Amino acid sequence: FPGQKVKPGCMGQEAPGYRIRLLDADEKEIEEGEVCIAINPAPVGLMRGYQNDDGSFAPLGRTAYRTGDVATCDAEGYFTYVGRADDVFKASDYRISPFELENALIEHPAVAEAAVVPTPDPLRLAVPKAYVTLTANSVPDRATALSIFQHLGQTLAPFKRVRRIEFSDLPKTISGKTRRVELRQEEEKRAKEGRRSSNEFREEDFPELSTR
Repeated sequence: FPGQKVKPGCMGQEAPGYRIRLLDADEKEIEEGEVCIAINPAPVGLMRGYQNDDGSFAPLGRTAYRTGDVATCDAEGYFTYVGRADDVFKASDYRISPFELENALIEHPAVAEAAVVPTPDPLRLAVPKAYVTLTANSVPDRATALSIFQHLGQTLAPFKRVRRIEFSDLPKTISGKTRRVELRQEEEKRAKEGRRSSNEFREEDFPELSTR
């Protein structure tokens, strides 16, 4: 908007006529929560639902319209995107945004695409795992995995680091979006069966890495 200061990496402030709140599942305000639009009163132009909705679209809570996006808000009222509510997960009791990890991954020259999901871990309950599609001239081998792990170790805080990498094509919807739910289900299935993909590399497989 005219006169609004631009902050790199931020979505900006709430638009005039809208009151934005960051809420948890019980509609309590929190520092990092789902982006919700207050509906008492509802702003002009807010979509309230679909005609002949089958019930799968249910954004209206008691006091707010839930967008499904997670964000933080600073002291000046600027919102920063974290990820989709159903994609953000906990690892070692920290909230992890796949969005941030995937951005770090695609900065590596060998990575064409990446999707990060939680995978069960006996020590941390869950750890971040990256499914990675490599660029045309890259080889899905140990050396490439090591290079990616080293890159992430220099880029991300220890609690955010990807602990496992699997080289694979990503499952997509008709519209081209990554089917994260399919990847999460595959990880849960493998954990129950106690098996591991031959294309998966784990941080602990590399003594040369300083794991924490």
